Amino acid sequence: MVSPRPITLSILLILSPKMMQQERYTKRRLITSYLTTSVSITLVLFLLGLTAVMLLYASVISRHVRENISVSVFIKEGVTDAQVSKLQKQLDASAWVRSTKYISAEEAAKIMEEELGEDFISFLGVNPLLPSIEVNPKAEYAQSDSLAKVSKKLTSFEEVKEIHYQKSLVDAVNENVKHISIGLLVLAGVLLFISLALINNTIRLSVFSRRFLIRSMMLVGASWWFIQKPFIYRGILQGLVSAVIANLLLALVLYLGAKEFPDIISIAQINIFVTVFGLVLVLGIALTWISNYLAVRKFLYTDTDALYQY
Repeated sequence: MVSPRPITLSILLILSPKMMQQERYTKRRLITSYLTTSVSITLVLFLLGLTAVMLLYASVISRHVRENISVSVFIKEGVTDAQVSKLQKQLDASAWVRSTKYISAEEAAKIMEEELGEDFISFLGVNPLLPSIEVNPKAEYAQSDSLAKVSKKLTSFEEVKEIHYQKSLVDAVNENVKHISIGLLVLAGVLLFISLALINNTIRLSVFSRRFLIRSMMLVGASWWFIQKPFIYRGILQGLVSAVIANLLLALVLYLGAKEFPDIISIAQINIFVTVFGLVLVLGIALTWISNYLAVRKFLYTDTDALYQY
């Protein structure tokens, strides 16, 4: 009688290469799926972070634009330097003023010559320009009604001849800031919805590829928490890694932006950086955790026959 042991060993020797090949193929698929999911989550979180930066910087940019609106306070002829200095100090102390700059008649003539490209003083024989104080208002006062009230008050000063500012420019700036802010809010809402859907679908596809493993664990008596735990832990780790990479990409974008726009993006606004980086980190962990939990739970409730119908 032939011993069954050599036959069993022969069968194992024949099947083991195929089993090892199948195992390697399965591992490669899992690694590819994990990397694809991680890249997708990273890009989505980066996009969300970039939108958050735009939203938070919208107020900074609008303030920067409004505070660069200039109000020209023209001084009467014959006013002494001491009177001009006193007026400038009064303006600096005003609640609506951010900064002031005195421009003499000579400086105004040089600026005009640069703009015109010719010496108009030699043609006219006299400098017709008046000295002025250029005032940059605070952002909250850069409104047409506020500037109108301020202008009316300034004309009562005996040193002031007239006030000039571009009302149409002020209205256009405020209107554009309003439209841009609303547009960014709508864009942020749409991107958030799309991002949630993308992350959820990506993770569901990843869990879907292991639905039969979930069913096998249920058949051997594993508890729901025991089955869910590795998926949730892996999802949290995946979200954490993706969030860190997304934050590094955001930091790179902000660094390049600071080089191009130093007046707008600066290290002094560290609160914006911390807020955005923290938001991306929390979203990365929370979204992957919830998505993995819901995806695994779905297949825990699914009948065995239904698993083959997907």
